[in-house]
Amino acid sequence: QVQLVESGGGLVQAGGSLRLSCAASGSIFSIYAMGWYRQAPGKQRELVAVVTSGGTTNYADSVKGRFTISRDNAKNTVYLQMNSLKPEDTAVYYCKAWDPSKGEVMIYWGKGTLVTVSS
Repeated sequence: QVQLVESGGGLVQAGGSLRLSCAASGSIFSIYAMGWYRQAPGKQRELVAVVTSGGTTNYADSVKGRFTISRDNAKNTVYLQMNSLKPEDTAVYYCKAWDPSKGEVMIYWGKGTLVTVSS
């Protein structure tokens, strides 16, 4: 069982920055693909960014050029640096892990951290 704990959310003005962190349990973090998703009120959860075990990244079009996902395998942590924040970035941000170590890919979610961007 992998446990994911997000932190770093909060209230920020439009144009500001935040950095989210997601700390993962387990000794094989380096093989997990990791991602950030978000869910705004009344909307479906959507992918924000993903980083593979090899470091390849992918982003939603809405955040390209503003958000950066990164990982520190020594700290079992994935980050989401969010710059030039907009009110439409307001959402609960969730961390997701894909663990391929058990023959089938196991998926784990954190409980989320709230990001509120004021105009």
